[in-house]
Amino acid sequence: MKSIWKLGLASLLPVTAFADDAVLNSGDTAWMIVATAFVMLMTPAGLALFYGGLTRSKNVLNTMGMSLIAFAVGTLVWVIAGYSIAFGEGDFIGTGKIMLSGIGADTLSGTIPELLFVAFQGTFAAIAVAIASGSMIERIKFSTFIIFSALWILVIYAPITHWAWGGGETLNFHEMDFAGGTVVHINAGVAGFVVAMILGKRKDHGKVAMKPFSPVLTVLGAVLLWFGWFGFNAGSQVAADGVAASAFLVTNVAASLGVIGWILAEWIVYKKPTLVGGASGAVAGLVAITPASGSAGMTGALIIGFVGGIVGFIGVAKLKKMFKVDDSLDAFWVHGLVGIWGSIATAIFIASYAMPEDYNMGSQLMAQIKAIVLTIVYSGIMTAVVYFIASLVTGGGRVDEETEQKGLDESIHSEKAMNL
Repeated sequence: MKSIWKLGLASLLPVTAFADDAVLNSGDTAWMIVATAFVMLMTPAGLALFYGGLTRSKNVLNTMGMSLIAFAVGTLVWVIAGYSIAFGEGDFIGTGKIMLSGIGADTLSGTIPELLFVAFQGTFAAIAVAIASGSMIERIKFSTFIIFSALWILVIYAPITHWAWGGGETLNFHEMDFAGGTVVHINAGVAGFVVAMILGKRKDHGKVAMKPFSPVLTVLGAVLLWFGWFGFNAGSQVAADGVAASAFLVTNVAASLGVIGWILAEWIVYKKPTLVGGASGAVAGLVAITPASGSAGMTGALIIGFVGGIVGFIGVAKLKKMFKVDDSLDAFWVHGLVGIWGSIATAIFIASYAMPEDYNMGSQLMAQIKAIVLTIVYSGIMTAVVYFIASLVTGGGRVDEETEQKGLDESIHSEKAMNL
């Protein structure tokens, strides 16, 4: 988010965030309250329904519950220490704002109250770990995931956020990541993939058909994610201005083209378009445009979204079979792989109004690639460490075979998604 200013685009903005002479703007504040509410809707509602509809009937509540608990735990650890690590003072990690120390009702972050900025960024942390849950569902202990969520946000998400957006210069490559291509999507996709590898495949993976519980819920979840993403991307401008309006529009365009790209590819390969494919394409288009939403024009949005849908389809339909990792709900392929495409495309499809005079595409592409590699390596290694710590605390991270066979809804929660 802050990288757009580091690129030399500050002249486009009326007030730079964290400026010393900032004055509260009621319009910006009102918009950011709304945007924060939009993004909040994405995790315990949008993602929960999207993932819940994709999983099997015996694990629906457990899957949805992971999104719910991710938001609750994420919010807690974010206000305690996550925000300080991400946006405190320091080159490697931030410090000085534990328990939001020094932040009062009259403290500003740019033109909005800093407490509102805390809340907005906290929703990003929560959805990142919730996205990762899609790779590990149907076999990870609920208790393990709770501990994993807390540690992952503090050890992995917050430092990466600090390097990209929070002022940390030690590992900042001046990438363009307006709303979370590396910080959220590549980061979460890699984390989910690593845990899926460690957990191993589900016992009946490849042996029985694993039909989604309800494509209806999946489509509804995708639409709610689409709605919330307007806050996710347009809100990342932290102002109610023209850049926010542009981010809003290109987000909608890219999501639409993601639907078209995925369905078209599916139609060509399998001869039948599916609504689950269309819903997945919408998410892929949204993921793809996220890092470029503050800088891409209409042509860029069309191409980024369309290719994003196709890349997501290829990942799920073809590449997943080659890697043979049981990424349950394709979190890596839809978020990680498509996020890589979006991050690279950000350097290519930059609108003329957002391009500095000294812009060099080759240099920016290299910056994007460095940030992508850093995120993959750091998230991959540290996610494994965090998972092993969480699994040690809970006496193993994977449920026993009987629980897995019966289903986690009844075994862990004593509930069913439908009592017919």
